Amino acid sequence: MRLTEEENLMLAGEFGAPRRWAIAHQIAVGEFFDAADFVAVSQAHIMADTESLGEAGVAFLEGLAAAPEPERRVRVPSITDPRGIDFAIYRRLGQNAAMAALERRVIKALSAFGVLMTDTCINYQTVLAPLRGEHVAYGDTGSVIYANSVLGARSNFEGGPSALAAALTGRIPRYGYHLDTHRRVTRWFRLTASPRDLSEWGAVGAIVGVACGSYWQVPVIEGLEAIPGSDALKHFGAALASFGSVALFHMPGITAEEAIFAGAPPEPVAIGRADIAAFLARYAAPGDKLDVVVFAAPQLSLFEIAALADAVDGRQIHPETTVIVATSPEVKHAADRMGLSARIEAAGAVVAQGICFYQSYAREMAEANSWTRLMTNSAKLVNILGGYGYRSSLASLERCIDSAVAGRVL
Repeated sequence: MRLTEEENLMLAGEFGAPRRWAIAHQIAVGEFFDAADFVAVSQAHIMADTESLGEAGVAFLEGLAAAPEPERRVRVPSITDPRGIDFAIYRRLGQNAAMAALERRVIKALSAFGVLMTDTCINYQTVLAPLRGEHVAYGDTGSVIYANSVLGARSNFEGGPSALAAALTGRIPRYGYHLDTHRRVTRWFRLTASPRDLSEWGAVGAIVGVACGSYWQVPVIEGLEAIPGSDALKHFGAALASFGSVALFHMPGITAEEAIFAGAPPEPVAIGRADIAAFLARYAAPGDKLDVVVFAAPQLSLFEIAALADAVDGRQIHPETTVIVATSPEVKHAADRMGLSARIEAAGAVVAQGICFYQSYAREMAEANSWTRLMTNSAKLVNILGGYGYRSSLASLERCIDSAVAGRVL
């Protein structure tokens, strides 16, 4: 890779040990992907949940954070993905003191770098949405695909170490979705039926993702009858990234960039009502006792919180069913102020801030609470949770609440 004078000085340790580690890590990544050089980034979004880090990862962060203050400070605005613990409610969820202690250590270490503890995967809805053409270093796959597609920013999927390295150096290797050549369309899909709710938007994202099956595939989706809202695109993109490892999609007239094909256009693949119904049927389990309902992955926007409050008003969750609602600290504060959290909790649900269910020791929570059957309106979540031992059902928000009240899958 071509290095500037400043980058060579970083590598030589002139700016301290943390930046020397960071630039060395980035050079290794860049050389693996044949990056010619670096590109400056304006912000970083760091995944560093304790379930993934473990004791070794936390100790690694603490070692870097022990450097003198000027050497460890991030160079660009840097924020965090969801954490694993909401200290206000973690014991109610079956999490333990050891998990909380590890969480506090990570928070202390990241704060020492100057990282802002936003604890959100919907940073594009709540913190600082990037602009078209802006190069960023985002970690969460749902954040990356939304930023790339809807906003026209430029990011690859950055693992926790790579995002932290970008925060410390203010740059990222110039490869992948930082380049025009990788942002061109390779697959073509045409909707013949419009998704009716967020679970169906996630189902369509999953169908497209399975068909693509590669990080380097870029689908274009046509045939939409109306412009979807931010939450619809959020669920679509999160499922597309989860089922297909896809980092960018185009919807002509809706997403930020023109859909330019990489070569001759392929044959379009139709996705209709029968395809959506068939996907949802894979997760149907009518009559099953319902242990837990989760609204998360991605965290809920304020509009989703309001819809949930309307759905539970005057109702009571079945005593053998737990309902967990996960959102960002910013949205939780607003929901508290507006009385939305109180309305949801009056029905027996738990409103959590700063966490996302699958990053919060989901397997350990299942074991502690004897949870097996889970229901959600997030296609991303049903894709992930099979690996944690859950049997998941995918349905609309309204049907999830109806089932939670009944105590069984409807």
